Amino acid sequence: MSSAWEWSMEPRIFTHVDVLHTTQRRLEIVWAIFPLICEKHIVDIVEKKKLIYSIEDMTFVDWTKDTSGGETMPDCSAPGRRRSTVLITGGAGFIGSATARRFLSRGDNVVVLDEMNDHYDVKRKEQNIRSLRQEFGNGRMEFFQGDLCDEQLVEHIFSKCNPNVVCHLGARVGVRPSIKDPSVYVHSNIKGTVVLLEAAVRHKNCGNFVYASSSSVYGESTAAAFKETDSIMRPLSQYAVSKATCELLAFTYNHLYGLNTCGLRFFTVYGPNGRPDMAPHRFIERIHRGLAIDLYGDGTSERDYTYVDDVVDGIVRACDRPLGNVVFNLGNGSPVSLREFVSIIENMLGKKAIINELPTQSGDVPRTCADITAAREMLGYDPKTTLTEGLKKTVDWYLNHPVI
Repeated sequence: MSSAWEWSMEPRIFTHVDVLHTTQRRLEIVWAIFPLICEKHIVDIVEKKKLIYSIEDMTFVDWTKDTSGGETMPDCSAPGRRRSTVLITGGAGFIGSATARRFLSRGDNVVVLDEMNDHYDVKRKEQNIRSLRQEFGNGRMEFFQGDLCDEQLVEHIFSKCNPNVVCHLGARVGVRPSIKDPSVYVHSNIKGTVVLLEAAVRHKNCGNFVYASSSSVYGESTAAAFKETDSIMRPLSQYAVSKATCELLAFTYNHLYGLNTCGLRFFTVYGPNGRPDMAPHRFIERIHRGLAIDLYGDGTSERDYTYVDDVVDGIVRACDRPLGNVVFNLGNGSPVSLREFVSIIENMLGKKAIINELPTQSGDVPRTCADITAAREMLGYDPKTTLTEGLKKTVDWYLNHPVI
């Protein structure tokens, strides 16, 4: 078997026998694989147990090989394309609502499924849905509130709305909360993904399943820039494990049923209307109000901050291009230290930060940096927003929405 993912333009056929496999049985397989993700000798175990074909086949993409046979990639964003119906899970959240707006703006139909959990103020999510309805009306957008793991609800949505693209952004987020309550992450992130994949297989109209992964899957990588070919077998948190497991699941469903799957590893997404629990919004708010910020470690840790509009562009491009089974980094490729990040915000607000220096927390990685070569070549992804430009837009938005 080849050690590279190979994308094929050949149509895939779902057989009656495929559909007869039950959700319960595949869940049992996932639960068997899940604890192995963190096993020290994962390679030996995988080879011995034959659970999956090889580490290379499971997670890697060889972008140096052209396996297209000279065929042109489909580009559903081209003029004259047919209107899509896109199911966006987590569509009431920060990235999800921005993605929904982009699809609606270009004329697609959007179906939002969101459980509206209280990880942060639900009013923020309710406002996002109201804003979309006010801007685009109810004719091309439907909203369902409920659990991703509710199989009856998901089946109802697929039967009623017949989406031809799934954009799976819904998940329990956060490294530190996952360490405190890992079972929630197994439920929402892993089981929820299985339920959606099952529905996508049953309903033949779904031609592309795009899902959110995370830069956290790279663990404590010391690479200058993280590539999709790097190992993801050393995750540092249960959140990272849940995202790595979703990538395993995507491979399996592509292999068994030919479902086009595309994982997008996000790198610290920020911007206007951002999540209030993340550092960009939290630091802006607290520095502006003269409150202390918690700074974990010595300030030298680095993050590859990526502006939300650039990430949304990558998401839409991935949804438009079914490529078999692939994984892409969606980052900026320009990491910045925590101290420098705080300094930029200080300068924009004209205020000095009050800093509580605290020890590095468990699960935090020292550095992230995306190699976006594959996304550039295969998707046409091209992030254009510098950190200074993006933070300026974010600060301006905050100053006009101080109570949201």
